[in-house]
Amino acid sequence: MSTRRTFVCTLGAAAAFAQRRPNGPMRFTADWNSLRRHQVPAWFNEAKLGIFVHWGLYSVPAWAPPTGELGKVDFSTWFANNPYAEWYLNSIRLKNSQTWRHHAKTYGEDYDYYRFAETFNRETAKWQPAAWAKLFAAAGARYVVLTTKHHDGFTLWPSRVAHPERPGLNSQRDLVGDLAQAVRAAGLRMGLYYSGGLDWSINPTPVTSMAQVAGTVIHTEPYARYADAHWRELIERYQPSVLWNDIGYPRQGQLPEIFADYYNKFPEGLINNRFTQDHFDFTTPEYAVMDRIQGKKWEACRGLGFSFGYNQVEGPEHVMSAAKLIALLVDIVSNNGNLLLNVGPRPDGSISDIQQDRLTKLGEWMARNGEGIYGSTPAANPAGKTADGGKVNFTRRGDTLYAFLHDRTTGPVTIENLFLDSAGKVSVLGGGPVKTTQKGSALQVELPAAPAPYTLALKIENGWQLAR
Repeated sequence: MSTRRTFVCTLGAAAAFAQRRPNGPMRFTADWNSLRRHQVPAWFNEAKLGIFVHWGLYSVPAWAPPTGELGKVDFSTWFANNPYAEWYLNSIRLKNSQTWRHHAKTYGEDYDYYRFAETFNRETAKWQPAAWAKLFAAAGARYVVLTTKHHDGFTLWPSRVAHPERPGLNSQRDLVGDLAQAVRAAGLRMGLYYSGGLDWSINPTPVTSMAQVAGTVIHTEPYARYADAHWRELIERYQPSVLWNDIGYPRQGQLPEIFADYYNKFPEGLINNRFTQDHFDFTTPEYAVMDRIQGKKWEACRGLGFSFGYNQVEGPEHVMSAAKLIALLVDIVSNNGNLLLNVGPRPDGSISDIQQDRLTKLGEWMARNGEGIYGSTPAANPAGKTADGGKVNFTRRGDTLYAFLHDRTTGPVTIENLFLDSAGKVSVLGGGPVKTTQKGSALQVELPAAPAPYTLALKIENGWQLAR
């Protein structure tokens, strides 16, 4: 090794040592190179399932046309027919949109959106946060992320930071604090969403196209100070495990300073990618999934239907079935992702029967099959198929492989490219052992006679091999 190379390596080692407390965790400084040293904490890799909550003034009108899922609707018509109920304020600013017509008919063309605060504050007084925490824990979630401020600028906590134009644009009850306390009492972690780039209470320019989404992000010094102060207040008061920002951030913001202070105080905290910054812990595809194993941790977010905020128009035909939801979770986990599944409550905190049904069925399935989900890592090949074309997903924990069968849950099934020697054994999670026969490069498994209502999971131990 050359003298110069030795010197450089020594400097690198010294820098790394200098960023650690004596006998303690790494210390971070307010520069991107330092922040990039942060590692995704084990709890997030192991959690696999979180609950997203969109709740705010938009929960009062609770209306949007059920146009379709994001990514499956032409963006040239998306904003005029926006199925996101949480975008209600933007939609009523687009004259003659479906939502504008609904608003004019129901409340009057000149009815100010922010008048919904009176109803929201009155109704949220009835809310029982412990009921949410119990439901989310029973669904199998390990963390919760709440929208503390959506694009309309209304905060779900009584902030000490004065709104620059609309004083008092906040909930009377500390909804953030009450939910954080209930969630932690139930053994879950608490994350906080904040709309850092868009604030329609400050910039009322309507968004009519995808180009205008970025074009309406507020890049001013006063707004940057406002957003920075909000994030610092949220971190100080509620100690979030996740900072979940949305749609960019003012260029004048002090993100490196905020991030360094956050990591130093909460080493097991995480930061998402939607600040559009130089460092993040995980990416956040929306109504989309990755079709292969990702080296970078990712988290898919979506609603049960087409909207995040509660939409009274959505019926069963617009909401994912329990079978589809479970298959989606398995597919995401097999590719090294988490699912952040959204719930949209009514103003009083009640959750619709159909959303409760899906969470309950997911929780029942997780109680039986969670061994192959929580704490799992991707297998060499995350997806395969059966001889009759059915999809199979794979995960692993140590030397144990888990095979998730989505299309066949009873009778004989043949899994391609799976080898099991004489020492191997296969059982149904939540059930008993099953008979297997090796047929060339495929493994035939005799499944139980009674079909499983949803995805069936097999536990494969000892002498197995999974071809890539």
